Amino acid sequence: MERGHQERLASMAAEAMAGRGFADVRKIVVTIGPGSFTGLRVGLAFAKGLAFATGAPLAGVGTLAALTAGLGGATAGVIDARRGLVYVQAFQDGRALGQPDIVTIESAAARLAGLANLTLVGPGAGLLAAHLPAARVATRPAPDLAALGPLAAAARPDPALRPLYLRAPDAQPANP
Repeated sequence: MERGHQERLASMAAEAMAGRGFADVRKIVVTIGPGSFTGLRVGLAFAKGLAFATGAPLAGVGTLAALTAGLGGATAGVIDARRGLVYVQAFQDGRALGQPDIVTIESAAARLAGLANLTLVGPGAGLLAAHLPAARVATRPAPDLAALGPLAAAARPDPALRPLYLRAPDAQPANP
């Protein structure tokens, strides 16, 4: 979904739980970012509420790691951060090669240029494709839910979980 997640989130969770009770939930795992400010806040608030209601522990995984989950070899999760910037993180066989970052498209391409047999993954992957012609582009706009199992299982519970913001918000308070 491009928009409207917040309106559909509760019903999507109910659909996912069809035939099971929320009392059966053993752990709640949510992506913590990077991503849109509103999306991160809505997702994390919903997950925290669900964890509170069920008593299940809450854990987080990075959005870029979630996008690349299940893919072997050299991968890079890429999200369009707008204004010529991308959120990017490189992985080798699921192991992070650095921290998530927000950089220009050109800087991201330069960082990734040395990775052989690179697969770009995520809604911003196409932005880097022209700069990295040898890279494959996996058309995965959202994480593969089946591949998230091991990543979610390894996520450690954190009751103080916070979103990962890599830049300041665009919206600023008006001066009176």
